[in-house]
Amino acid sequence: MSATDDQPTLQAPRPPAQRRLGLSGKLLLLTIPLVMIALLMIYVPSIANFWTNRLNDRLAAANTAALVLDAAPLGMVPDSLARQILTSVGARAVAIKMGQQRRLLASANLPAAIDRDIDMRTLTVWSAIVESFETMVDTGNQTIRVVGPAPGGAHFIEVVVDEKPLRLAMYRFSSNLLLVSLGIAMLAAGLVYLALHYLFVRPMRRLTANLVGFHENPESAARIIVPSQRGDEIGVVERELSDMQRDLVSMLSQKSRLAALGLAVSKINHDLRNLLASSQLLSDQLASVPDPRVQRFAPKLMRSLERAIDFCQSTLSYGRAQEAEPDRRMIQVEPVVTEVRESAGLAADASITWINAIERGLSIDADPDQLFRVLLNLVRNAVQALDNRPKGDAATLQIRITGRREGSVAIIEVSDTGPGVPAKAREHLFEAFQTSGRQGGSGLGLAIAAELVRAHGGDIHLVEGTIGATFRVSIPDRPVELQSVRNERARA
Repeated sequence: MSATDDQPTLQAPRPPAQRRLGLSGKLLLLTIPLVMIALLMIYVPSIANFWTNRLNDRLAAANTAALVLDAAPLGMVPDSLARQILTSVGARAVAIKMGQQRRLLASANLPAAIDRDIDMRTLTVWSAIVESFETMVDTGNQTIRVVGPAPGGAHFIEVVVDEKPLRLAMYRFSSNLLLVSLGIAMLAAGLVYLALHYLFVRPMRRLTANLVGFHENPESAARIIVPSQRGDEIGVVERELSDMQRDLVSMLSQKSRLAALGLAVSKINHDLRNLLASSQLLSDQLASVPDPRVQRFAPKLMRSLERAIDFCQSTLSYGRAQEAEPDRRMIQVEPVVTEVRESAGLAADASITWINAIERGLSIDADPDQLFRVLLNLVRNAVQALDNRPKGDAATLQIRITGRREGSVAIIEVSDTGPGVPAKAREHLFEAFQTSGRQGGSGLGLAIAAELVRAHGGDIHLVEGTIGATFRVSIPDRPVELQSVRNERARA
């Protein structure tokens, strides 16, 4: 034996979980760029509007100065007054065009050349944005000629200004705007973050923690999440998760009980099979007894013991493996029904009326042993249903078994006059360990019967609208068997 056979296999330890960014961190990282984008969308038109208003203010001041300068006698203005007016306007020169004449109203320290021309009459939003940012990125002290509409009959007015004071004013405005906007944005981002954190992140953390805890011990009912009263999608998830965990806990508990039951039955089965084998040896000795009654019942006893041994050999085959393939052949239904009645103890029971309505000569393409098990389970269920009713006239306690053929399908019905099947039990009628509410039932009879019938390619179901309960078994003939029967009938 190798070392791996002597020692249990050890699972490799799980690597430590890497610290990942949680939902709160991701939300914060997502909020920051969104706030910056919002600030940028506010800042761009704001700075362009400030630049435009600043130039318009210069034109308005130039218009006022033009009125003063134009009102002077013979247009003669002292240089000191002209400089004062230009200083108040914040310009180097003011000119106006009237008709075909262009007049320079005042000037001081004019440069040799103008660096940029801006016509406020044709300025668009996009060009205002571009021009404002060009002003901010420029260096030095360039001169700008600004052209705008003039009052009265003049065509336009021109004013030459320095770019540097305008740029410095734009810097101050930008810093003030950014500080105010940043404060407002941080406050709004904080409120949004807190709202999203309490509305979404905390519930998601609660769901995550519950899933992790439930994964550690899925059989504990204490790990089931308690849903909140929320009416949104998270509330729906909590309620659905609670229902799913509750169903899973119930299913795992049932599986655990079934596993323990399977182990116990396997141990019992081992000893029971030996006891049945001993009983079979004793029944073989009864066959040599000359008593006619013994000779009549000994074969049936031996047959019952053989079936019991076979059943023990395949105990729990429903949950552990599939039933054996049916050994199908054309058989008469009447003898099987008679044997079912005797095995169920109804032959000598006068308290329950047995009604046999099998068509004469009805044959079925089935495994005789499996058909016997199907009918015996149905008849025993009927007996249990009648046992729950008060004892009275035997005419009111009846078990009826009917059989007929519809084309290539043989139909057998087992009916009783009991209380019927409860509506709650009908949902899982043919599932294992789902009893119909009767005392003493194991919940396997109908499940085994359904499995055996399906192995024949047939169907079993509860017939609605009948007194008590009526189960209908339909088994179709195999095409090969049906053709052989027709050939035999043709030869006969």
